[in-house]
Amino acid sequence: MSADRAALQRALDRGEQEGGSVEFKERLTREIHLAHGRMESLAAQLRHRVLSGDGVATYVVGVTDDGGLAGIDPDAFSESMDVLSLLAEEAGAHIEDVQTWGIDASETSIRASTRNGSGGLVGVATIREGAVLDIDSEHIVVGTAGHVDHGKSTLVGSLVTGQADDGEGGTRGYLDVQPHEVQRGLSADLSYAVYGFDDDGPVRMDNPHRKSDRARVVEESDRLVSFVDTVGHEPWLRTTIRGLVGQKLDYGLLTVAADDGPTKTTREHLGILLATELPTIVAITKTDAVSEERATEVEREVEQLLREVGKVPLRVERHGVDVAIEEVDENVVPILLTSAVTMDGLDTLDTMFERLPKTTADSGEFTMYIDRSYSVTGVGAVASGTINSGSVETGDELLLGPMSDGQFRTVEVRSIEMHYHRVDEAKAGRIVGIALKGVREPEIERGMVLLPADSDPEPVREFEAEVMVLNHPTRIGTGYEPVVHLETISETAVFEPEGGHLLPGDKGTTTVRFKFRPYLLEEGQRFVFREGQSKGVGTVTDVNPDE
Repeated sequence: MSADRAALQRALDRGEQEGGSVEFKERLTREIHLAHGRMESLAAQLRHRVLSGDGVATYVVGVTDDGGLAGIDPDAFSESMDVLSLLAEEAGAHIEDVQTWGIDASETSIRASTRNGSGGLVGVATIREGAVLDIDSEHIVVGTAGHVDHGKSTLVGSLVTGQADDGEGGTRGYLDVQPHEVQRGLSADLSYAVYGFDDDGPVRMDNPHRKSDRARVVEESDRLVSFVDTVGHEPWLRTTIRGLVGQKLDYGLLTVAADDGPTKTTREHLGILLATELPTIVAITKTDAVSEERATEVEREVEQLLREVGKVPLRVERHGVDVAIEEVDENVVPILLTSAVTMDGLDTLDTMFERLPKTTADSGEFTMYIDRSYSVTGVGAVASGTINSGSVETGDELLLGPMSDGQFRTVEVRSIEMHYHRVDEAKAGRIVGIALKGVREPEIERGMVLLPADSDPEPVREFEAEVMVLNHPTRIGTGYEPVVHLETISETAVFEPEGGHLLPGDKGTTTVRFKFRPYLLEEGQRFVFREGQSKGVGTVTDVNPDE
């Protein structure tokens, strides 16, 4: 028997043994189980199950009354989970976790009582006493950057767990989620981590590989710090830009290894951070691997690098953490020495992240640019990203788009998760996964946006912008085709500069036309453009240039 099948068998056996806290249901429907009178009766039954289980109940869906496997189709399973969630809410409880298994129609039953090998899904839902939390803690989002092997992920892994690294980058494994990333020791996509603070200090993860451990941090913290960990390897620079531009970041954290010093990639990442006017902290890592003299030499190299780009370096060791917290902004860049092996400097970062103010505003109507999408069995399509503004609640109707034809689709928020913790509401700056009803996952694309249902969005193919060319071997002329990175949009665009061309270091106005499809933009949004070795930054100045 497979591990999955064994786990399902244990759940079914537990239902027989514990009786009072476990309920078997083949399926739940809105029409039948939420009807007047029926809903109250089922909610009372659920409440009894929770109390019988000392605050926890188990509902097994997709089985017969005696626990035999029936299996139901994904749409029926999704509806069953929706109904169960409403029943739990009525009973003062919430669904904490759902595990699902696919039951093939042709496979042998775990139980002799399986009905006709019907196939479909079977799910085990854990229901816990207490309503779904409305997380209203302070929350800052920090984007990491730096050259490959300069210790970004290792530093963050040690911060969120409080565990010292083994000198081989062991704690970085807490962030990289793809098997090939762990095997190669190189990040290939954005990864995420979280820790927090309460009245007693840091709230860290014991085992970040457990979803429940991340959820616990979110639940217990009065203040949260989420990390968007980017990619240090040169071939994935586009992914790094997406992480720094496409997330609603409050601060940047640039790592420079003491045994290597600033590199070309360091300069590239620093340029992106500062060009987007993101307040940034520089952590010199791996100080345990070098002499004190070498660490000081790299610190001076970083100071010189910052001065070259017009920024004011501030040594935290010399001026103190209070001054660093007070002074850090788009012009003043604190520098500190750290080691994930000895944990030197990590307490200083703790102090900074606990006290640094949020820099991004959260007012306005709900907006979220989608960074990625995925499908969850029994739940359906999930859109993930950082909320740009406003707030969203379970049950809200939203608009999703623009689709490839420029139209928007009406969808409903089925549920919201933040670092695997289910919440009823999420506000600006939160990194969330929103389960959507009314759309299939393949129809959701990066760069799309979620908006209130009563919005009247007008996507555009063409806009005007003020740009600055940071680096280009020659001049930029009409027909120049870089990739534009704006919010989570990464799309080839055609430039038509006013006056016909722009030189390196020039500021000017240009018309920008997306090459393949329209997107939703607004004036004032900043973006990065890049093609080969050339790059620049810009600001959207007019989304209706023809009017």
